[in-house]
Amino acid sequence: MFRHSALKVLFIITRSDVMGGASVHLLDLAAGLQERNYNVHILVGGIGILQQRAAEFNLSISSVPSLMRQIHPLKDLKAYFELKRAIREFKPDLVHLHSSKAGLLGRLACKATDVPCVFTAHGWAFTEGVSAKRRWLYRVLERLAAPLAAKIIAVSDYDKALALQNGVATASSLTLVHNGVADKAEHTGVVQHCEKAEVRLIMVARFEQPKDQPRLLRVLSQLTALPWHLELVGDGPGLPAAQALCRQLGIAAKVTFSGACTDVPRRLAAADTFVLLSHWEGLPLTILEAMSLGLPVVASDVGGVSETIDKQCGFLIAPTDDSALLNAFEQLISSASLRATMGMAARTRYQEHFTLERMINDTERVYQQVAAKL
Repeated sequence: MFRHSALKVLFIITRSDVMGGASVHLLDLAAGLQERNYNVHILVGGIGILQQRAAEFNLSISSVPSLMRQIHPLKDLKAYFELKRAIREFKPDLVHLHSSKAGLLGRLACKATDVPCVFTAHGWAFTEGVSAKRRWLYRVLERLAAPLAAKIIAVSDYDKALALQNGVATASSLTLVHNGVADKAEHTGVVQHCEKAEVRLIMVARFEQPKDQPRLLRVLSQLTALPWHLELVGDGPGLPAAQALCRQLGIAAKVTFSGACTDVPRRLAAADTFVLLSHWEGLPLTILEAMSLGLPVVASDVGGVSETIDKQCGFLIAPTDDSALLNAFEQLISSASLRATMGMAARTRYQEHFTLERMINDTERVYQQVAAKL
């Protein structure tokens, strides 16, 4: 059994250039464990914003130059050897892998170095909404890699069931740890809902799959008579097309494109309703952050989203039901009391199920289960 205070954990993740849900999850978890006297280090592909954020948490981090998101046989082979070398140098008791590419190469490297590993699946690459060819490829790869991990963590019941249905892992190798986030209201206060001349909607997401900002713009363009303003936070390859669509729909004056921001909690706290439209998801952290601030949520009913909010907290909308989406916005924009009631329910649900402390505690239990078998 590992001695708790001496446990060395090496985290590995693929991308350093974006602060997506997996990156935020990893930083929060690593920082929380470090506060509990774990010795942690992070390996990440490339150099980018993740290094800057890790420094803010006083976390040790280094780069694996060849580890990249796209499939590239030569660089992937090089990354495998770089990971093996890094694991041998750090000598961790446990490796915790995040994201598909790091999960696959990391499990191989851990097998070669005889170090136990845990893999967190932040939404499977063979989920509904992904192309059939990609689903087939990643299903095969995950089936081959699954036995190499001591435990596989699913962040939602949906993803756990999906792995079982696709024969990717056994029930004994899978465990559920719902995502959790720090309480954003500690610094900004809970949103106070009241009658406003203009209701502020906000969506925080990169402009790339699986997010669907164009659908949001098209639906809102049908509500120009109502007093709303939309803020879209994030960058990505789809940003120019979304800006062009906004102009084409004639709603440019009612939409702000803020780009990538480092002050997301402040922007959320200034909003009245949170929106997340997607083609597929794992268990989105941005929804949990919005809930912690007391914001009602309008979100696509995909992946594990239905495990975050219920009808008391907001609206779950089918990815193709634009009329239901239109109705949800009409109700929330028109009623401060509805926003207040749903926002209060969202914050209560966050406090009961999705705190960062709960997530760290649950992850620690997984580590100890793995340690007990060594």
